[in-house]
Amino acid sequence: MKNFREYFKECFEAEKPKFVRVLKAVPADQAAYRPHPRSTSAGDLVWLLAAELHDACELADRGEVSFVAKPAPTIPESIAAYEKNAAELERRLAKVNDAAWDKKARFLVDGKVAWETSLGDMLFGFLFDAIHHRGQLSSYLRPMGAKVPSIYGPSADDPGM
Repeated sequence: MKNFREYFKECFEAEKPKFVRVLKAVPADQAAYRPHPRSTSAGDLVWLLAAELHDACELADRGEVSFVAKPAPTIPESIAAYEKNAAELERRLAKVNDAAWDKKARFLVDGKVAWETSLGDMLFGFLFDAIHHRGQLSSYLRPMGAKVPSIYGPSADDPGM
């Protein structure tokens, strides 16, 4: 029977190629696209997904991360950062033992604790947040003129086979 730490690693490994398919479907010239003035732009969403993985690496290393919003680079640069940060997180997860998984972690915003829980709970929270934003980004694709890749099954554009 696997534990939650092992299950997280399996989930992350399974989700990573789905993220990459969606990110690579975003047209490089559509970074400014947003379906509504209050919506996050496509470029900012791609960067958020990459930056969130960097923060997850810092959490795995230090048990704490300070959120700092940084301007998004180009979409291709953000995708490269996502792939690099995903590989880095996988390397770090291989070193996280059960004691570290259960240890307290803190997410800081403007120097104040915004969230405190175990490292495992926080990493799952990051994954769920990323999945949410991937869904948001995937809903932008067709209006941008892009094809929607298979995520959990076929799409109208990709049979997923």
